Amino acid sequence: MLSLTLPGTAFADAGARQVYVEQMTRDDLRVAVNDATQDMRHLRRIWCVPFARAVSGIEIKGNAWTWWEGAGANYPKGLVPVAGSVLTFRKTHKMPMGHVAVVSHVVDSRRILVDQANWERNRITTDTMVIDVSEKNDWSQVRVQNRYNSFGAVYPTYGFIYRAANLS
Repeated sequence: MLSLTLPGTAFADAGARQVYVEQMTRDDLRVAVNDATQDMRHLRRIWCVPFARAVSGIEIKGNAWTWWEGAGANYPKGLVPVAGSVLTFRKTHKMPMGHVAVVSHVVDSRRILVDQANWERNRITTDTMVIDVSEKNDWSQVRVQNRYNSFGAVYPTYGFIYRAANLS
């Protein structure tokens, strides 16, 4: 469990609020990725949304670009990467449905590793490096490592969606 102070916009109300979010361990993430990979291996096409839903436990429906608004009051949102949170990409001409990826490890304030599906067509990739290249260090623009170990284009993002911790 991790305590974060998130802006009011993360909850559709005014003012910042302290929230507790679940942080997944690397071992738990590996198990979830393995399970999702096994469940999806028979599919003709693998998509990022069902993969992110299965691995993170965040139950949002719709295309990836709709997840940010779809989080509503059920899931807190913010600009701080947390292992197990979902990084949501905005839709672009190149990615008309957007993209979602699960944070597998926070390297430092500007670098994370993600597990994702269909970044490379019809494949699940793990521990892919993502770099925050935004001017304000707010994760609004990122570059994603490709299969050639270089970094491609700049992609706009909304931020991270978290699972609220159960405090009972």
